[in-house]
Amino acid sequence: MLSRIQFAMTSMFHYIYPPLSIGLGLYLVIIEGMYLKTKKPLYLQMTKFWAKIFGLTFALGVATGLVQVFNFGTNWADYSRYVGDVFGSALGAEGIFAFFLEAGFLGIMMFGWKKVSPRMHYFATICVSFGAHFSAIWIVAANSWMQTPAGYKIVQDGTRIRAVVTDWWTMILNPSSIDRITHVVLGCWLTGLFLIISISAYYLLKQKHLDFAKCSMKIGLSLACVVLILQLISADSTARGVAKNQPSKLAAMEGIYETKDYTAMNLIGWVDKKTRTVKGIQIPGLLSFLIYRNVKTPVLGLDEIPADEQPPIQPVFQAYHTMIYMWSLMVLGAYVGFILLRKARLQKSKWVLRFLVLSAFFPQIANMVGWMTAEIGRQPWVVWKQLRTVQGVSPNIVAGQVLGSLIMLASIYLVLLFLFIFLLDRKIKHGPVDDKETTTIYSRVPGAK
Repeated sequence: MLSRIQFAMTSMFHYIYPPLSIGLGLYLVIIEGMYLKTKKPLYLQMTKFWAKIFGLTFALGVATGLVQVFNFGTNWADYSRYVGDVFGSALGAEGIFAFFLEAGFLGIMMFGWKKVSPRMHYFATICVSFGAHFSAIWIVAANSWMQTPAGYKIVQDGTRIRAVVTDWWTMILNPSSIDRITHVVLGCWLTGLFLIISISAYYLLKQKHLDFAKCSMKIGLSLACVVLILQLISADSTARGVAKNQPSKLAAMEGIYETKDYTAMNLIGWVDKKTRTVKGIQIPGLLSFLIYRNVKTPVLGLDEIPADEQPPIQPVFQAYHTMIYMWSLMVLGAYVGFILLRKARLQKSKWVLRFLVLSAFFPQIANMVGWMTAEIGRQPWVVWKQLRTVQGVSPNIVAGQVLGSLIMLASIYLVLLFLFIFLLDRKIKHGPVDDKETTTIYSRVPGAK
């Protein structure tokens, strides 16, 4: 249990930063492209500011992510032996095609404004953004293999067994891979966009950097409105995939104890283990319709799943519904903000701006509880139907060692989190670059006036 807590803690601390990098990377590609096309200095000012925020998130992401590799070896040695051939190839591809691409061009993007041509700088920005996205793709593909393993065989290695890849593309494009990659990447885009919306709303409240804030807000809200709809479509496809490939997870997500017609979807509720029911607000037949497009078709319940293969119901149920609530709050903020912005009333709507300042937390919370749903919902399996979590832990590690490292890592991660907040706050209060610096760089673009 301590090893599971430690891995959950380090993963969740780490996952604060990569979604920000991915979302900000997409935004940088868009606004720097707009700058090259229109020659407007404002877009250059925006690019330089958000690139510095990107650099901060990238640095913290690397620092916290390296610990994950050591976690596999120290706490989950038997799991590492079992999946080593699978994860070795997937994470090797992540290192070569993603991390090296991102890190290799990061220096040009951050410090090459006066050293390379504007087009070369834009190429570097695109490469950094692609690298961030590729990193997510390879890692989520590897995790998806744990959810729906494919393209492998089991071989005997002395007294142990391990999975060996037989078809690399089948392994990468396993049954849940595309749905989960899409869902994760869209969540990352929302994380970056709502940070931009939040900071822009802060500037509008403080009546500072108004042109910068209005333009950043307009682009951020416009993109968020589109991505939120795409995320809804992705969620529908992902949930139907879970119903097909991991029915016990879906049963836990909705607290379905009994398989019956017109399966209800819970809007809000609390799982009662004693009575094996969910007390709350339900819509009969809605879950059946969403999964099978038929209100009568029953969704498999926990009554048809062996007790020793059922995940913890309450945490999965609450995490899943919290993710839905966070999406709803994002929709509320994005669409209300967009409507008010179109009517030129957003700057005067103080309560909406305050809500948008807080909106940076919504996708972060959604990301965390989304992963909790995916990982706790997979229990008791660490590799679905192949390897139980209890079988993957290191056999020779003792509780005292894990507790000591857990306290140490938690302390370090808290320091890094406070450092991130301090530096982010400092950069926000400093604001975008001054006009003189912007004009100097802008004057080097062909066609600039």
